[in-house]
Parts: sequence; structure tokens; C-alpha cells
Amino acid sequence: MRRLALSAVALTALTLPVAAPANAVPVTHGFYATKTPYEPLQDARSYQHPPQGFVPVFTETVSRHGTRASTDSDDGDLILALWDKAAADGELTPLGEHFGLDVRSLEAAMAKIGYGQLTARGKQDMQNMAARLEQRLPELFRRIARNGEKIDVVSSGKDRAVDSGNIFATALGDDDPAVKPLIGAPRTDPDLLYFHKSAGGAAYRDYIASDQRLASTLAEIKDQPATQWAARRVLLRLFTPAFVATLDSADQVDAAEAVYNLYAAAPALSEEGTWHMDRYIAPRDARWFAYLSDAEDFYEKGPGFKDSGITYAMAQVLLDDFFAKLEAARSGTGDLGAELRFTHAEEIIPLAVLLGLPGSTQPVTEARPYTYADNAWRGASVAPMAANIQWDLFRKGDHYLVRMLYNEKETAFRTGCRPVAKGSYFYDVDELERCYGRTGTPTS
Repeated sequence: MRRLALSAVALTALTLPVAAPANAVPVTHGFYATKTPYEPLQDARSYQHPPQGFVPVFTETVSRHGTRASTDSDDGDLILALWDKAAADGELTPLGEHFGLDVRSLEAAMAKIGYGQLTARGKQDMQNMAARLEQRLPELFRRIARNGEKIDVVSSGKDRAVDSGNIFATALGDDDPAVKPLIGAPRTDPDLLYFHKSAGGAAYRDYIASDQRLASTLAEIKDQPATQWAARRVLLRLFTPAFVATLDSADQVDAAEAVYNLYAAAPALSEEGTWHMDRYIAPRDARWFAYLSDAEDFYEKGPGFKDSGITYAMAQVLLDDFFAKLEAARSGTGDLGAELRFTHAEEIIPLAVLLGLPGSTQPVTEARPYTYADNAWRGASVAPMAANIQWDLFRKGDHYLVRMLYNEKETAFRTGCRPVAKGSYFYDVDELERCYGRTGTPTS
């Protein structure tokens, strides 16, 4: 009964438009899940002004690395092996004849960049984000320069995160030469920014490797008629029915997923070339494979099962660091004007759950699994490429307020946190301490 209920919802999702969450990333041509290229979600000119008399005194961010190439050539290798066989046997469709050339060109571009490395768009994302940070807080950066405060740059240690931090820091210094000598040498901290693979993620890794409930749930979500139908439709755009019939069901799904993954990877390389990968997969099928990708991320990194916090508890180290830097800035015990962190989707997604950010507040039960129909979680909005969270600290005398930006959009802290006024995005620091369980009672 559970499987039939899930399939019914899934089939509805294939045929009906799916409403995007309120904070969805605006994309014009597809369903790319966490491979969605970055776009800021709000023009800074529409931000609320801080309450009268408050001035910025500190900022801290955490950013996913910029847009990157695929991490390996597996998808291209798999589908090109099929394509070569079909071509040799005369089993390509007219559209399919173009596909192999496009894939080889796309793979060549990724290999030239380096698999897993930043694309030109990813580098530009970091430069643009640095420029917007300085433009949003010019008074803060004047203060940093005037007081000789430091700007700390820290990453996970992985190439694409290190490169993102270096590019961001260089752009910040170039845009504001007065703070350039105050930007510290980039450093790495994998325990903080690659925690899913560090000591603090040991229990999490056990969950991913051996939890039977996780494995069975993901298998059940994928093993639906809708997946087979979508896979067959994708392959029939490229190959003749006779050729597709030679593949068993699992091979059809693997091949169609490879097509989807290449389709989702192509926008990252918009500066390197144009491959028109969207012509090889219909929107409803791209939506379905995006759902399967999102389901995996939802259960492995996001809100997951209602009775377990294993997917996000390890992000507490990063949330603690946000508060520690905030507290040091408020108490005057620190010497930083800005803390800039660079990490990965595996860290952004669980942190979003801990913070209670939009789209990350609804876990599921075994009886009611994750679907697009009744859950707002989308990889495209929770953790697109270059996803970022920013806290800005404002001061008036001995009173301190915090504002949060999520993908550069003013965002409320989690339910239960009380802003300084109804509808405000500014929160008293003591109230945030209370709301996130760091103190017993709020200061009035």
C-alpha cells in the first residue's frame, strides 16, 4: 500500500505543474537540482534599512563553491558507449545523431577545465558576489580599513572551495584597495567546512553506508513505473525503439540518468560553449530526474526522517562558529571585521536545516515520503551553486542586531525567533542566542 500511494503522488507530479517554493532560484530553462547556476534572489536596493542609529560592525558568510564542471566523466563515458554502438548499428534517431557530438564537445570542455574545477561562470560568480558584498556594506568596509580589522578567509581545503575563496578575496581587495592588506592569507579547516568527511561526521558516514531504512526508501522512490517511463522517453529521443528494447530496465534508467546529468551540468559551462542539451530531454522528464536527485539529497543531507537528526546534527560545528564569531565581535574580544567561509553543498544543506531556512523545515515519515507535491525542499533553492548564508552585525551603543541573507535575500531566522518588530529582518543578538538554545532566557 505504501508503494502504491507513493507512485500515485509521483504520477501526479509528472503531469501537473509543480509550484516552486517562495525562495526558488529563477531559472529559465530547466530542472537542475543542486547543479542550478547561482543567481542572487534580491536586489540590495530593496533591503530593509536597519533601525535608526544602527551601523554595521561585522559580517560573516558561508558560501558553497562557485559553479563547477562535473566531478568525473562517468556519465559521458556511459552514454557515449551506447551512442557509439547505436551509431555503428544505424540505430540513432535524427536528433540522436547530434547528441554524441555535443556530449564529446561538452566532455572535452570539462576535461580542459578539470573535472570538479570551477568554470568561467563559477569564477565570475565569486567575483560578482565579492563586489556585491562590498557594495551592500560600504560603511563596514570603511570601518575595517580605518580600524585595521582583519578579514579571515577559510575553506574546506578542496580545490574548488580553495579557489572560490581565493578568487573572492582577490576580487574584494581589487574592488576596495583600502582593505586589501587586511585580507588574511587563505587557510583551510576541514573539520569546520568539510565536516561530513571529518571526524565529526563518522556517525553520518555510517548512516549513509549502512542504514537500511535510508537504502530501502531511496530504492522505493526510484523503483517506480514513472522512472522507467521517463527513462524510456529520454532514450527514444536518441535511439530507435529496437535499440532501446535491447537494454534491460536498470540499464535504461542508468543511461537516462546520464543524459539528465549531462543536461544539468551544461549550464555551468555557459562561458565555454553552447551544447543545447535541453533538446535531448523533455521538461517533464528533466523534472522527474531532478526529483530523484533531490530525493537523494533530501534524505542524505537535508531534513530527512522526522525521528532522526543524523543528516544535519554534524552541522552544529558550523552554526557554533557563526555564533562564536558573532559573540567575539560583540564583546570586542576578536579582531575580525569579516569572516568568509567557502564550502560545499554537503555543508550548506544541513546548516540550512539547523537554521530553519525556507524549504528546509519539513522532514518526513516513512509512511509519507518526500515528494514534490507536498514538500517545499528543492536543491535548486536550498543549495544551488555558490549558495550562501550571511549574517551582518549592527551596533548602536551597547545594543546589537543581526540580519541574515540567504542567497542574498533577506531571510527570517527560524520559527520562534522574534525580530525587533513585526515584519523586520533584524534580530537582537540575545534573542538569537535564546532562540537557538545558547542561553536560558532572552535579554529584554
